[in-house]
Amino acid sequence: MRRLTVNTFLTLDGVMQAPGGPEEDPTGGFAWGGWSVDYWDDMMGEVMTGLMAAPFDLLLGRKTYEIFAAHWPYAGDDPAPTADDGPLDATAQSAVKKMNDATKHVASRTLTRLDWRGSRLIEGDVVAAAKRLKQEDGPEIQVHGSGGLLQTLIPAGLIDEFRLWVFPVVVGRGKRLFGDGTVPAGLTLADSRASTTGVVISTYRPAGAIRTGSFALTEPTEAELERRRKLAKEG
Repeated sequence: MRRLTVNTFLTLDGVMQAPGGPEEDPTGGFAWGGWSVDYWDDMMGEVMTGLMAAPFDLLLGRKTYEIFAAHWPYAGDDPAPTADDGPLDATAQSAVKKMNDATKHVASRTLTRLDWRGSRLIEGDVVAAAKRLKQEDGPEIQVHGSGGLLQTLIPAGLIDEFRLWVFPVVVGRGKRLFGDGTVPAGLTLADSRASTTGVVISTYRPAGAIRTGSFALTEPTEAELERRRKLAKEG
């Protein structure tokens, strides 16, 4: 069975909307697009290169697909923003090639035409389609962005690994990875690294149900019992 992994940039307050630029997703009046751009360092580039080292497929929602399809097929023509304004370096060229060569599975109810090479439209129930994809032979399936799609995949328990890039910035509002419909669950930390700019890149894997406990005294004090009575009255 193939793994289905989530690769997501997040603000410290959990927002994943428009990390790459102001025009990426301004819906809902979101005014902070591009909040991830100023935090990149060499280590982050190395981690991203590692994620793309082995073959992978992409599973994308419609909005992220349209963002990617308007960028990656043309990215090789754009000079890299290097100090000497030189051509796209080997690492960037490799990323462009891998994104363009990957098979893209696209979940959309409105798209009828997919022009980006290697794109396949998912028809019917996306949860059933994702389960079928996982059972097929092939490389890892990566979800990038695709916040709306993730609100369907996460409650269905289809994610095998969360790779979360948490940036040291808060924006207050916006689309979140773990929305109101998220099913409570435990996670285990598999790996964590920090960049020189304060970005924490952590890998989490599902770990079953949340294990709860209590630091309260075995025998509650009268003050604690009164506190609980007050809470009960407040509803």
